[in-house]
Amino acid sequence: MHKLLLKLAITAAAGGLLSSIPLVAQESPSTPRSAHVEITQGPEIELAKDFLTIIRWTTNNPGGSPVHYGIVHYGTDPKNLSQTVKSPIRLNPDHPTTVFRVRMSGLKPGATYYYTVGAEGSDGTIDKMESAVQKFSLPVESQQTGP
Repeated sequence: MHKLLLKLAITAAAGGLLSSIPLVAQESPSTPRSAHVEITQGPEIELAKDFLTIIRWTTNNPGGSPVHYGIVHYGTDPKNLSQTVKSPIRLNPDHPTTVFRVRMSGLKPGATYYYTVGAEGSDGTIDKMESAVQKFSLPVESQQTGP
């Protein structure tokens, strides 16, 4: 019984010491920005269902802030891409390319959508690349499985 109380006392004391030590978030260093960011593959539709659509593309590594956002501007009119969705990624400074994947949800079954893709760093710096307007259509009825 005394050993159990001793273990509890030591655990409580250690927990008190650890909680008084401020934790510092480890931030990845920025890498040099690429002089010219370009799409090297895609954009392409990885998945197209009304409940989930994923658009994927690859660029040379844009550098800059370690957290980036893939951005898709889209709409049902190719001249009015007024809706925007972003998905975060983390750059790997040791890789020459970066794969962006943006998730879209709540799209209308049977509709045709037009879109362009781009990217920006978490600091708001826009990677100066954007795709031409692309399009995809959703099936009229998607086969949802599961509960």
